[in-house]
Amino acid sequence: MIQVEDKLNIFKDKNIVVVGLARSGTGAANLLSSLGAGVTITDSKSGNSLATYIEKLLPSVKVVTGGNPPEIFDSADMVVISPGVPSTAPALERARVKGIPVIGELELAYQVIRGKRQEAKGKGQKPAFIGITGTNGKSTTTMLVDLMMKEAGFKTLLGGNIGIALTEEILKKGARGKGQGVGEEDMSPDYVVAEISSFQLETIHEFRPQVAAILNITPDHLDRYKNMEEYVDAKVRIFENQTREDFLVLNADDPELEKVRSEKLEVGSKELPETIYFSRRKEVKGVYLKEGMIYCNLSHVSLPTSHFPLISQNEIKIQGVHNVENAMAASLTALIAGCPPESIINVLRDFPGLEHRLEFAGEVNGIRFINDSKGTNVGAVLKSLEGFDNVILIMGGLDKGSDFSLLKDLVRQRVKALILIGKAKDRIAEALGGITETLIADDLQAAVDLSLSKASAGDTVLLSPGCASFDMFQDFEDRGRKFKETVRLAGATRRVARTEKINDKH
Repeated sequence: MIQVEDKLNIFKDKNIVVVGLARSGTGAANLLSSLGAGVTITDSKSGNSLATYIEKLLPSVKVVTGGNPPEIFDSADMVVISPGVPSTAPALERARVKGIPVIGELELAYQVIRGKRQEAKGKGQKPAFIGITGTNGKSTTTMLVDLMMKEAGFKTLLGGNIGIALTEEILKKGARGKGQGVGEEDMSPDYVVAEISSFQLETIHEFRPQVAAILNITPDHLDRYKNMEEYVDAKVRIFENQTREDFLVLNADDPELEKVRSEKLEVGSKELPETIYFSRRKEVKGVYLKEGMIYCNLSHVSLPTSHFPLISQNEIKIQGVHNVENAMAASLTALIAGCPPESIINVLRDFPGLEHRLEFAGEVNGIRFINDSKGTNVGAVLKSLEGFDNVILIMGGLDKGSDFSLLKDLVRQRVKALILIGKAKDRIAEALGGITETLIADDLQAAVDLSLSKASAGDTVLLSPGCASFDMFQDFEDRGRKFKETVRLAGATRRVARTEKINDKH
């Protein structure tokens, strides 16, 4: 048996450079330092702008800000990069030429947990990875799966692109278990449930989830990738190392995934995972929607019967077309991992949804405000618009190379007025401005004020930007919080004005 000390000693006394001083980089640096590595973390931003993250670093971690000096990389035994750092950066290419391994934070977390797994096998424990990717719906689906597994009594570790760095969680739970370093008890979960982005998948080497899910693939991050093909190639790496012992969950209704299936999953010379589907439109091997009922069709899983109704669509607490797909994907993934149907049903009935994902932000004079700040690409906006009529749509931000013209039909059908903010406003106006009344706002406050002037009772004001947030906000969460606060203040102002008007009458 491979002892954990043997496996994790590969990091001890090594000189490791971590690139990118944000959540993932901080987690990776601290974990590596706790495992005995000499760690230097570097970032091109200034130290002042990174103060919040620098404060979270262990004292043993060296910090270099304001650039990425080549000499730091020249002496490294390994380089670990955060997801936001392009894997093609010159310093990283130079490191590869020198034979220095370059991996991502996800790969690091996998290698550390796999090291613990080798020891755990001798005790009858078999922790496994569940990896979930896709352009939209990743966070909701990942959270649902984690809650379903926990409801069934499984011990899980949740992290990844969901906003919780896996490396940070490993170290945090390790500290809880032993008081220092990587702990024994908490490092042996039944499942690691991870939301995984295309950026994280660019730098995997050995990463192999036992259950992988690709929810959908629509154009996104085309400011980072040369073309759609390159983006798809990054996404499908999630099953690159899977074998016939593993499972792959796919959306049977997604055109890009149909191409993936025909081009990359029908290759006789390669060991392939067992592929199982979810669908809103047809009966499939897996989980599907028919006449308002979600059915399970899985003969090989230990279930009461191979084909049975799981839950009515109306019983699912989170509503919307996209959330039906998320619920089906999560249910199928959890079923494959051994979760009983009753645990899945309980979670779907109770889960209220995540913040900034079609979140109810308030009501002013009968006008509903919906916060979909996480809708950072055209595909997300399409899914969001499908669930509403009479919409005042607030869009804009930092363009990611999106094709906004794909929204034409739904904007024509459902949008009463389009309000644009941020750097992408002119591009969006060019693509959509002739379809419906289109207005430009200087900021989010002005956008909310304009929306109130254009909306009537019964209408919906939807913030679904279709763009990144970094031109005006710290991140999509900051944008969503500011939207909700603006709506709250607008409601309070209207209530005060109405009260004063009533008092004037008396």
